[in-house]
This record gives sequence, structure tokens and C-alpha cells, in this order.
Amino acid sequence: MKTKQYSVKVFEIVLEDEEKFISFFDKNYLFFQNHLISIIGERSDRVANYLQEKALKYVFNVDIPKKSTPTQAVIPQTQEKKEIVETKPIQKHLQVLDKLIRSGQELTIDGDLLLLNRVNSGGSIIINGTLIITQVVDGSIRCNGNFMMLQASNKANIVFHDVEIDNSFLQDKLNRVELINNEIVITPVLKEKSWV
Repeated sequence: MKTKQYSVKVFEIVLEDEEKFISFFDKNYLFFQNHLISIIGERSDRVANYLQEKALKYVFNVDIPKKSTPTQAVIPQTQEKKEIVETKPIQKHLQVLDKLIRSGQELTIDGDLLLLNRVNSGGSIIINGTLIITQVVDGSIRCNGNFMMLQASNKANIVFHDVEIDNSFLQDKLNRVELINNEIVITPVLKEKSWV
């Protein structure tokens, strides 16, 4: 007998309204290409066909084992449970966080963020502002700011202005990713990474 054990990223969503469900995945399906989508609710052919067209992996009404530590936050649109991560405002729009983003944690920021720690596989950051991460990213990043600076592993899922970034361009060095004339430009940061 041969066996294998896998760590799988699971995104759980409660399906109450097909239109909102499809609209949500139209905007975000790139972010979930490497996830198993666990859908709680009535299965419909329309939703199943839509997910197959987008090449997303999914299951309906499956009780997925969860860690025994409780989660606290509920995201209203999807009712997905995530652990709350507190941030400390330093300036009006800049937040600095010196905390590891663990698997299962989701951080949503409306301004700019300087993260002084890493993002583990299964952790995610969704940000509308500028993002700088000083440690390696193994998790998911969705950034719509002016630019982001990070170093990503081959496990990471990086989306900048709704375009998935090839991780091979972000490995082994700190990189600046920005949108210039409707083109995503990735520039290696040549200085040694030393943060005061």
C-alpha cells in the first residue's frame, strides 16, 4: 500500500445567492486556483458548470476537519471564518505589523502596510495600498496599491492588480512590483536587505 499526505489550502464559502457567488469568483478566481473550494449550500448545475469552466477544484457540503483552536472573525460576504490579526496604526494610512501571518489567517488592509515578518503557506493578505514585506512570503497576496516589495517562494500565490505574478521572478531576492503604463514591472532591489 502506498500513501501520501498533502497540505491543502481550503477556502470555505456559504452559497446563499448564486449571482453574488459567481460575481465574487469572477473578481477573485485567480486567487483560488491553488485552493480547494468547500461550498456549503445547495448544489446547482449553474454553479458547478461555472467552477469547472474556471478550472477550480471544489466540493459541496463536506465536513472538513479543522484545528481545535477557534477562529473569531466572520467575513460578511462569504461568511468565511478567519483569525483576526490586529495592526497598529503609525501614520494616517501606514500600518506596521511585526507578527507572523500564520496558515488560516487573513489580513485585510485598506491603506499601506509594512510587514516585518513572514506570511506562511495558507496565510493571506488582501490590501488596497502599498505593501512591503521584509521576510519571505509562502502564502497568498492580493495587492492593488501603487507598488509592493517582497520576496516570494515557489509556494506563494501573488496577485497584483488582478494579474497573477510568476513566482520565479520573485524568488531569492527582494523585488519591487509596480504598474507602469498598464504593464507590470518587476525590479530587483539590489541593496542588501538590512532593516533597522
